This record gives sequence, C-alpha cells and structure tokens, in this order.
Amino acid sequence: MSKRNSQAAKTAARERLREERERQAKRDKVRRQVIVAASIVGVLAVAGGISYAVVQGNKPSGWDKAAEAKVVAPANTSGKDGTTVVMGESKSDNVIHLYEDPRCPGCAAMEQSIGETVNKGMEDGDYKLSFTIGTFLDGNLGGEGSKNALSALGAALNVSPEAFVDYKTALYSTKYHPEESTDEFAKDDYLIKVANTVDALKNNKKFQDAVEKGTYDAWAMRMSKSFDKAEGVQSTPTIKINDKVVETPSTPDAWQKALKDAGVTK
Repeated sequence: MSKRNSQAAKTAARERLREERERQAKRDKVRRQVIVAASIVGVLAVAGGISYAVVQGNKPSGWDKAAEAKVVAPANTSGKDGTTVVMGESKSDNVIHLYEDPRCPGCAAMEQSIGETVNKGMEDGDYKLSFTIGTFLDGNLGGEGSKNALSALGAALNVSPEAFVDYKTALYSTKYHPEESTDEFAKDDYLIKVANTVDALKNNKKFQDAVEKGTYDAWAMRMSKSFDKAEGVQSTPTIKINDKVVETPSTPDAWQKALKDAGVTK
C-alpha cells in the first residue's frame, strides 16, 4: 500500500469515527431526554396517586353517610331515633342497663358467664333489661365489625326482642365471637351464618335483606352516638343497676349478690 493510500485510509477512518461519535452523541441526548421525560411522568404519577389517595381518604365512607342519613328504627325500640331499647314485663321499677360493644372480648366473657342468668331475671320479671351498644372498638382497632354487627342486631330486634337477645348471645358465644383484632363481623355473610343458629332468624329472608342492604346502618350510628354520650361509662362491658355502675360479676352467684346489694330482690 502506498503512503498516500495509507493516509487516505487513516483520514477515512477518522471521519467514520467522528460520524460515529456524532451519532452516539445524538443517541445519548435522546436517551437523556427520554429518561428525564419518564422521570417527570413518574413524579407526576406518584403525585397523582398521592392526590387520589388523599381525595379518596377524604371521601365520606358508607358509615359516614349513614351517620347523616334518615333513621329507620327497628321495631321494639323507643325514644329519639329508636335508641332506647328496653325489654321485659317487670312490674317493678328495677332496670339493668348493659353497655356493650360487639367486638369486645370482655362483653363476650360476660355473656358466656352470666348472660343466661341475667336474661332469666328479666324473663322472671325481677327487672327490665336495657341495652346501649357502642362501636368504639372499630375506631381503636380499625375496621367496621362493631358497626356492622350493631346494624344486624337492629335487624334482629326488628324481628322480636327474643331474636335480639338470642342473636346477641350467639354473636358473643365462644364458637362465633372473633378475636378482638380481627374484623369478622364486618362480613355480612358471617353475621348471617351466626344468625342461622337462632330459630327466629334462620333463613329469615327479611332479616337477611336488612343485613345486606344496611337497613339499620343509620340507626346503628345513632345508637353508637348515644353510647358515646352515656354518663359514667368508661369501658365495656359496663353494668348499671338502677342507674348506678356496679362491678361486672364473673359468676351467676356474684350476679345475684350484686342484685341483692343494689336492693333488687324478688
């Protein structure tokens, strides 16, 4: 190869290298633009997602709406918004008032230990039974099981006082009462499953429709609000005998003693 041809080859090689560098520079520029654009889109997407989440979080929930909705009060209730629930035909002035929360393990323990005895005293005419049910554990633990169970209890109360008492007993039973940290009562099908163990509610289409449609959701929210305003109630379960808070008995004998100490005698 002559010297001239060698020089020309070198010149051509340098030219090809320059052109390749230019093409590479253009490709790098395009790539940087794509990366920047993608980053901007990503930032906007994240910001949009956060904004959407904030907006969604600020939207009223179904229970928030229920709190403002017109109340459909169950049968067998009285007072404003049907939040007064009193059972029994006692001719005396004695009233036992129970304050409970459906998810409360202490309430379940009370029901399992003295519930039958307490109910019998009402059935025997020793006193009337009054119920105020709260839902504060939904706020403490997260979830909506207490509210949903309370609404279902309203549906049971609409069937009859006996159905209400029996359903409450079933919900608090060792078989069906869930751990405090779980939210099984938030599931309508679970509440209906428990109800099917109660004769008056078994395969009761009217009851089931009320649970699934949330017929008594607004009532449940008003009942919960009534619980929040109750004087002297700091926790659940709370028992008042003739408006005086008493220590929750743990045995049937202890319940009878509490009644005697409060002046409730046959």
